[in-house]
Amino acid sequence: MASATKAEPARLSPEDRADVGRIENYLNGIRTLRSRFFQVAPSGAHAEGDLFLARPGKLRIAYDPPVPILIVAHDRTVGYYDREIKQAQYFGADQTPAGVLLRDQIRLAGGDLAVTRFERSPGALRLTLAQAADPGQGSLALVFSDRPLSLRKWTVTDAQGQTTEVALMAPEFGVALEPKLFLFDDMVERPASSN
Repeated sequence: MASATKAEPARLSPEDRADVGRIENYLNGIRTLRSRFFQVAPSGAHAEGDLFLARPGKLRIAYDPPVPILIVAHDRTVGYYDREIKQAQYFGADQTPAGVLLRDQIRLAGGDLAVTRFERSPGALRLTLAQAADPGQGSLALVFSDRPLSLRKWTVTDAQGQTTEVALMAPEFGVALEPKLFLFDDMVERPASSN
């Protein structure tokens, strides 16, 4: 059942609005990212792996064993592959709050997104986003170190209120990435073809 309420935008001071604008410019400046990551799932289970991002629209999340999951986003479609059962599922990139990070142009306020919370602490900024028309779909909280501004982690809260936190470990921005990282066909085990 879709939410009947719209997202309640945070009350931002002029300083907050300036920082939101700075964050938006920073995110739009990220075209590629390579990083190790540490994830905490809603169950409390921990996992690590490698994350690759190439905007717009490309993402690869490869978990270290024993987690059998590989996630690849390409052309607005996300493929979720479970190596253990050899099964793939597909869904649209906009079906997850984290899909905002894959957009060509990220607009944090106005349009289809609303800044629902903005927090600052010594050396850090935290920005929470939700779909303006349907905040019940979930939210995305982005955490940055400040001066210099750098993305450090994000927390995705899904429609059921379950949270998954992803922390970047030694992220590298603006790196060259192989296009084949973002091809879903590479995940599926099948006989080699001459294609």
